[in-house]
Amino acid sequence: MRNHPGARSLVRACSLPFLLLAAAGTAQAAGPDFQYVGQDDQVHGLTAPKGCVRALGGGSRAATNSTRGTATFYREPDCSGRPLAVLEAGRVGQIRPYFASVRFSVTR
Repeated sequence: MRNHPGARSLVRACSLPFLLLAAAGTAQAAGPDFQYVGQDDQVHGLTAPKGCVRALGGGSRAATNSTRGTATFYREPDCSGRPLAVLEAGRVGQIRPYFASVRFSVTR
């Protein structure tokens, strides 16, 4: 049985998006250890964050802490002032109304 030439091009065209999705899924699995949505509506990610880190784009809304330690959020830059919230390792949370910096606990 022979395939119609149009059917072959359709199969090729459909396989490319599938391969891109599969590659994106693999890349996401090895993605950042800490992610958050900024006030700029962009997703920001950090790999192996240490100490105090400035929240680029102004941190807001959801944050995911996939590090081995806690993430402590501050409304002020340079992790100054009173802590706003703490997100334990492996947790996801809403940090409202916003945060300017995050301190990551030291883990070994």
